[in-house]
Amino acid sequence: REAIGAAGAQLRYLPPYSPDFNPIEMAFAKIKAFLRKLAARTIPGLFEAVGLALDIFKPDEFRNLFAHAGYDPD
Repeated sequence: REAIGAAGAQLRYLPPYSPDFNPIEMAFAKIKAFLRKLAARTIPGLFEAVGLALDIFKPDEFRNLFAHAGYDPD
């Protein structure tokens, strides 16, 4: 806590389950929707689909996920 205060930052607690404030939850939601759309029915097909799912994100999209969650990405 002292280090946080010394850095000029504030400690804030999130509600126990708050996906709107958690950028990874938004990313997982997009990945899950993509995987459902592909509907892979075999293990090799699922591995390929997961590889494709990771390519659906553009670099700027990660910045937007953090901004949408209320974090300043800069």
